[in-house]
Amino acid sequence: MTVDQSVIDTIAPKGVLRAAINLANFLLVSGTRVDGTPDGVSPDIARRIAAALDVPCEFVLFEGPGQLADTVDNDVWDIGNIAIEQARAQTIKFSDPYVQIDANFLIRRDAPFTDNESIDMAGVTIAAYRSSAYDLWLSKTLRNATIVRCESIEISHEMFRQGKTDVLASLKPKLLDELSSYDGYEIVEPSFTGIQQAVGIAKHRLGNSGSNDTGMPAMDFINALIAEMIKDGDLTASLKFHGVANNLSVPTSSNMRLL
Repeated sequence: MTVDQSVIDTIAPKGVLRAAINLANFLLVSGTRVDGTPDGVSPDIARRIAAALDVPCEFVLFEGPGQLADTVDNDVWDIGNIAIEQARAQTIKFSDPYVQIDANFLIRRDAPFTDNESIDMAGVTIAAYRSSAYDLWLSKTLRNATIVRCESIEISHEMFRQGKTDVLASLKPKLLDELSSYDGYEIVEPSFTGIQQAVGIAKHRLGNSGSNDTGMPAMDFINALIAEMIKDGDLTASLKFHGVANNLSVPTSSNMRLL
């Protein structure tokens, strides 16, 4: 893929691709390489973009998605691998998604809930990881239930285990771990939302149109690269290599959006 210099100047203006990585997403950041850099599907995407731009890749690490999104205007990263969410779209331009993660509710078997809608009742408390994409979705969607926001996904699970909330909202693969470790729980189907992971760029870099005046638009370049990785099977291979193929799905169409 031939890359116009204007695209390089937009995405990596300092001559290095500073890729922001959300370490809290255990499915997409599954380990650390011998050189100390993060490993997993999300870092694979960043390295592929840097290689296509022919620039070094430098990782900027964040403990959670909220911290990553909050620094969008601080010029500390060039691309951010983060979930698509409408509230974040005010300041971040998202690429097409490259993987999707289901988010579900977990309840106790003796709970009086029958489906997702029955959970949104006055007096019902739901533990969720603060500023996660599904927390933002719940904040926008729920009318009656109360969200108890926790500082990590692990704390939200512990809140539910201790009986401090009625319901747990979390990523389905993490909920499946709960089912394998604790009796008396069940996952509410279907998922209440799909969390789609994408590459984000600060909107102020792209201008009003989201493209450069000359050459290939920067976001079009990233979307074309994601579509190529989906078509060639590279994304599926990355999921299998990192052991998360059963927990994540690759979009059948690169322009599919749920949020």
